[in-house]
Amino acid sequence: MTIRTRFAPSPTGMLHIGGARTALFSWLYARHHGGEFVLRIEDTDRQRSTDEATQVILDGLKWLGLDWDTEPVFQASRQPEHVRAAQQLIDKGLAYRCYCSREELDTMREEQRACGKKPKYDGRCRHRREHPEGLPFVVRFRSPDEGETIVRDMVLGDVVFDNGELDDLIILRSDGSPTYNLAVVVDDAAMGITHVVRGSDHLNNTPRQIQLYQALALQPPVFAHIPLIHGPDGAKMSKRHGAVAITEYREAGYLPDAVVNYLARLGWSHGDEEVFSRQQLIDLFDLEHVGKTASRFDQQKLDWLNGHYLHQSEPSALVNEVARLLDADTAGGPDLAAVIASLQERSKNIIDLAAGACFFYRRPVVFDEKALKKNFKEGTDALLDAFVEQAGALDEWKPEAIHSVIVAVCEQFEVGMGKLAQPIRILISGGPVSPPIDVTLALLGCQETLARIHSGRMYIAA
Repeated sequence: MTIRTRFAPSPTGMLHIGGARTALFSWLYARHHGGEFVLRIEDTDRQRSTDEATQVILDGLKWLGLDWDTEPVFQASRQPEHVRAAQQLIDKGLAYRCYCSREELDTMREEQRACGKKPKYDGRCRHRREHPEGLPFVVRFRSPDEGETIVRDMVLGDVVFDNGELDDLIILRSDGSPTYNLAVVVDDAAMGITHVVRGSDHLNNTPRQIQLYQALALQPPVFAHIPLIHGPDGAKMSKRHGAVAITEYREAGYLPDAVVNYLARLGWSHGDEEVFSRQQLIDLFDLEHVGKTASRFDQQKLDWLNGHYLHQSEPSALVNEVARLLDADTAGGPDLAAVIASLQERSKNIIDLAAGACFFYRRPVVFDEKALKKNFKEGTDALLDAFVEQAGALDEWKPEAIHSVIVAVCEQFEVGMGKLAQPIRILISGGPVSPPIDVTLALLGCQETLARIHSGRMYIAA
């Protein structure tokens, strides 16, 4: 049997951390078994589904590197198949038209509550034979009254549901459109999905779906319901905990490999290991080691992992993301990969890299006044004059040669290196922070370095 999993988001909201983890687990399970991973956009709710949300889902999955094996399927395009399945159930006597109005249903539930009963549809239209002309109706599935439905779950184990607690759910709305439970059953069967990996918030839908599979004479898939993600305070994940669109993590400077590694460890474990390459995750992932309890989102661990991946990455692999966020044109400036290499050790994310790289491609027009006051003292001009003279005479403009000039000037004037290096740093960058001064100047080049020192001194003198 070829393992076939799917990720089936609804484009009524953005792809967030919980949905991204579900997609990852489904993707990893398929890749681990050499199977297929399918993407289905569940857009049957046409009023709430948006093109913007669909694009965020696609962009988020692409950024994470969760590739799918066929063209995305849009569920709304399969509505004729859903309606056909509903008609099959009607023909078998396993579904029926319900003409109850909203007011009638509300009254029924109020009466049930008054009697201390669980409010649910009481099946009053099950045996109705007349079909009033022009009266709106929905189609309900005839749920069994007795017995049990058992969900054999790869994560949670066997979960037993009393059929008497499950009322007759609506499978076609009054406008003829399918509801979630019918559409997902028909589509998973048609697409050959063997394993459904999804959040545990869908667990209560599963017995109903199993009943629909059985009624339609279809083979149910294997289910794996993943416990939800909570915030660090144990409360349901919200925006304040980081439940934002996954694409916002990209804009915040996170690397996709770091986010994938973090999400994989959010509920799944392999011993005490924390860092996994993508291939290691594919090789090691299984559903048996997914925990049964809710995971807690840990921002510090995500930041630590991001820093780890940032420091371990080849600078060339970071060029595109840094260039995308860099608010400057790199044409004519130093090699961006070399600039990134000089900044990696002290950076936590791509935002830091882009911010640190900016001055390499744009001359400063303003300078940190506090840094100027602290570092430009009596005698600083003489140090700078000596540096400009000796540096301009260098045969080769390399970090070692630049460093030697700085050392020689400082020894000549009997001052520490900081008395010269820091004023130079401020003049060429606008502030007191940069990579090592010799590396920084080597990247800028001799002509640009001396030009910046000159223009910076003119700014101070003005």
